[in-house]
Amino acid sequence: MSIAEISISREADVTHIRMNRPEKRNALTAEMYAAMADALAAAETDGTAVIILSGAGKGFTAGNDLADFVSRPPSSEEAPVHRFLRGIATSSRILIAAVQGRAVGVGTTMLLHCDFVLADEDAVLQMPFTDLALVPEAASSLLVPALVGHQRAAGLLILGDAVTAAEAQTLGLEHASALAATIAAKPRQAILATKRLMKSPTPDVAGRMAEEGAAFAAQLQTPELHATVAKFFADRSKAA
Repeated sequence: MSIAEISISREADVTHIRMNRPEKRNALTAEMYAAMADALAAAETDGTAVIILSGAGKGFTAGNDLADFVSRPPSSEEAPVHRFLRGIATSSRILIAAVQGRAVGVGTTMLLHCDFVLADEDAVLQMPFTDLALVPEAASSLLVPALVGHQRAAGLLILGDAVTAAEAQTLGLEHASALAATIAAKPRQAILATKRLMKSPTPDVAGRMAEEGAAFAAQLQTPELHATVAKFFADRSKAA
């Protein structure tokens, strides 16, 4: 599904999903969530290696369109917002968020599931759920404390404290396309297998080493490994 408020484009191995409703600060409707969920699902099978998420205009997204959200509340796990959140949380592709201006509510919590977050100096992240008589979503009540500790997370999730790009230690927005190209140029199976390992729920060292060993052995049998090794020796022979 694709609608005017969501722009989806693909160049080589990179898919760009852009929230395109700047007159409403890219506030998200059910249709926009559905279009992004569909794009994330398509990227699993269409050859995409890297996905860039961005917003048009001066802000990344103001979060949910409250009028739409209240008039059409998500009533099941198959509601568009839940499909989108599951899609971004479980995506096997490399996810890059390019953030400028304000990223509010889900605009911030979706970033927790991205592999890279690149932000302009004017970026401000905020999760004011309690101010709207709501609670955190997208597993942010689990992930934010894990990232910053319970007390700092309480300020972010209970008080709704805003965080600037400098405080979030992010980078410049202009690097998103270059970063995507760099990642997409790397051996596909290797980068995706690395992400799978990083997202594995196995918590102990021995278990993770076993998973890594199995992935390493499997990677040794791939055509991309043999091509990479052949290129390495060919380049070294030319330099000799």
